[in-house]
Amino acid sequence: MSIGVQKRAVRLFMTYGFWVFMTLLTLIPIWWMFVVSMRSRVELFSRPNLAISRIFVENYSNVLTDSTFQRYMTNSVVVSTCNALLVMALALLATYALSRYKLVGRDNIFFWLITNRMAPPAAFLLPLFIMFTRSFRIGDWTLFDTQIGLILLYCVFNLPFAIWLLKGVVDGIPIELDDAAMIDGAGLAGVLRHVVIPLAAPGLAVTGILSWVFAWNEYLFAANLTSVEARTITTGLAEFVTVTGTNWGELAAMSMITLIPSAIIVILAQRYIVMGLTFGAVKE
Repeated sequence: MSIGVQKRAVRLFMTYGFWVFMTLLTLIPIWWMFVVSMRSRVELFSRPNLAISRIFVENYSNVLTDSTFQRYMTNSVVVSTCNALLVMALALLATYALSRYKLVGRDNIFFWLITNRMAPPAAFLLPLFIMFTRSFRIGDWTLFDTQIGLILLYCVFNLPFAIWLLKGVVDGIPIELDDAAMIDGAGLAGVLRHVVIPLAAPGLAVTGILSWVFAWNEYLFAANLTSVEARTITTGLAEFVTVTGTNWGELAAMSMITLIPSAIIVILAQRYIVMGLTFGAVKE
């Protein structure tokens, strides 16, 4: 075997070894969480290892049959889905305007949108709390502890990222296609429906998936801007930590259930994620 072949074999072995190590590093915490969810309280402290000796589903049954958990899950699904749909619609319109029209200060507008996403979310917590409890008040109704409040709030934080993500996608669509559609009699709505949306579908899919996942996993605003009715699944995890102790089994079971929807969505849409992130990256 030549020296060049040996070097390539070693390089290949090191590459695969690195990615196997990174995969294990990622999956071991998830496996440990699953192991904890399959043990009773006594077993948790008597057998601290990564093996599963028996199937113990009581933690899952306690969580799934809890009406509070069901309300949290419903709120998370509604808020995340509505947020993703709203972000996709607004981001598409915004990126089309920034890409196709010569707006005054277009580059500055795009940069300003990105800077809004760079700020730490905690910096906005106090003014948002005042806005939710006092500013947007209609009689006794406020945005505090409402699904619509969380949907609009997540839209504000996800929209800059969505616009940044879709900007390259829309720029990659030739403007000649828009002109051809308008010559055939299509208006702006027709161009968006028959030209832009079909060609930008991978980018829109990625935008919707990431917006959904961000809203699903968000904790800070959901914990501080809701109290009872609109609390999401991530805030429910904190309720297992009390002054009398932590219910590790049910906490791990609820964590596994919370992980499953986002993992399924990402796995099923993995092809669209790759297409969307690389769309428009190479231009002739």
